[in-house]
Order: sequence, then C-alpha cells, then structure tokens
Amino acid sequence: MDNKILKRGLVLEGGAMRGMFTSGVLDVFLENKITFDGAIGVSAGATFGCNFKSEQIGRAIRYNKRFSHDWRYCSLLSLIFTGDLYGADFCYNQIPNQLDVFDLETYRKNPMEFYCVASDCVTGKAVYKKLETCDEHDLVWMRASASMPIASTVVEVDGYKLLDGGMTDSIPLKYFESIDYKRNVVILTQPRNFTKKSASLMWLMKIALRKYPKIVEAMRHRAEVYNQETREIFEKADKGEVFVICPEKSLGISRTEKNPDELQRVYEEGRRIAEKNLESVKAFLRG
Repeated sequence: MDNKILKRGLVLEGGAMRGMFTSGVLDVFLENKITFDGAIGVSAGATFGCNFKSEQIGRAIRYNKRFSHDWRYCSLLSLIFTGDLYGADFCYNQIPNQLDVFDLETYRKNPMEFYCVASDCVTGKAVYKKLETCDEHDLVWMRASASMPIASTVVEVDGYKLLDGGMTDSIPLKYFESIDYKRNVVILTQPRNFTKKSASLMWLMKIALRKYPKIVEAMRHRAEVYNQETREIFEKADKGEVFVICPEKSLGISRTEKNPDELQRVYEEGRRIAEKNLESVKAFLRG
C-alpha cells in the first residue's frame, strides 16, 4: 500500500496533570504545522488534547495555571459539595464558555477527527466516542473520559454509565488501528521503563463501585493490561511501525498538582522532548 494514503493518527494517554507534558508536545506540533487525520485521547489526553483540534496554542497550560488553586476547579471541597474532585460545571461549562473560551468554530472546521475513550461501568469495557462538535453533549462524554474512580460521580450519557477511560484502555492504539489509522504517533506521560503497579485502593474501589462488579474486575487487571500495552507499543516503535514520544524519566508530578511552577516545568519538558524529536516525527509522518 502507498504510504501516502495511510491515515495519520495521534494517540494521547491520560495521567491527570502529567497531561501538561502532552500539552507541551502538542503546542510544538501546532507551531510547526504538524497535522493528523485523527486523534484519540483518554482522560486528560482528551480534555487537554481537544485544544489541538481547536488550534489554541498555550490554552491548556494557561487555564491550568490560572485555576490551579481555585476550589471550584479541583479540591476536596469540590468533591464534598459536588461529588467530583474536578468540578463538573466549572471545568466543562464555566471555563470553556466564559473564563478561557474554547474555539468551537475552529474545532468544527478542522477536518481532523477527534475521539475520546470512556469506561462502561456496567460491562467493564472501553467505549469510544467521536466528538464532532464539542458541544454540551460532547463535553459530557469528555467529562466521563476524565472522571477518575472514587473521586468522581458516575457519568450518565446516551444510556451508558461511564467513568475514566484509563480504567479500560489507557493507550487506545489498537482501536485506532482498527479504524484504519495506520501511521500513528503515540504520546505517553510515563517513561519507557515505567511499570504500573496494581491499584493500592482496590478495597475502597470495591466499596465505591460495588454496583458495578465488572468495572471493579477491570481495575483489578488494569496494571497487567497496561504493562502489556506498553510492551507491544514499544516493540512496534522499535520496528518503525509507530512513533512514541514520552518523558525520558518520571515527570515527578502529582496527578492533582496545584503548583503553577510545577505545571510549567512539566509543560516545558513536553516542549523540549517534542523539539528534540521534531524532525524524526516529520520524517515518520511522511513515510
């Protein structure tokens, strides 16, 4: 097959505030006019990655630094009063519609497809959703993709009961390949030598999600599934079948980091790694 007709995909892992690394990478891509036919994001990979389709350089790092200490954005108060550590109305209504406006027009005009991944609490399987307009309905799906277990309420949309996509498919390369994205760049937020350990709060998860035994079972096996995924991805990268961008070492940042300087540090690390790999990415995408 002629490489020129292969669909070029962008696969974005989550990781909460490790997503500032991804945001740095994507901003360098935007500045250098690197484009893709489609992108798929999980959790923070979706909530921050959507800015790539709306072509808003710097937006993700800007609003995260601005609102990092705002209790409505992320706090125990928000968890107590709303049921969500990351406030749903503040994050998915007030910020994109009023406080740091999301460019819906550019998002919708951009021909690049954008997908998010969420986890079906009933079946314990991943659900993949194409976000065509990023309207209020699409944002519910995006919120579902980033709704961390225990720290979020179950999101109900389109007949599903959903939580964080990372519970069932942290790095959805196989799904993208299944819909004909054959030349993919994968952005990870952990270094190559990272090995995920079993969840330390499984006992609490069993209690919090007792109505959904299949998603609890999925979480029980999440570490082994993740580690197998990353092994396969790096094997493909070594063969030149995918291109992986990841930190050179652990980013050393909390999932709920509030220090703006730390957020900026991780963002700048993403930019540095992207710039270091820029010509290689261009060559890979050219085939």
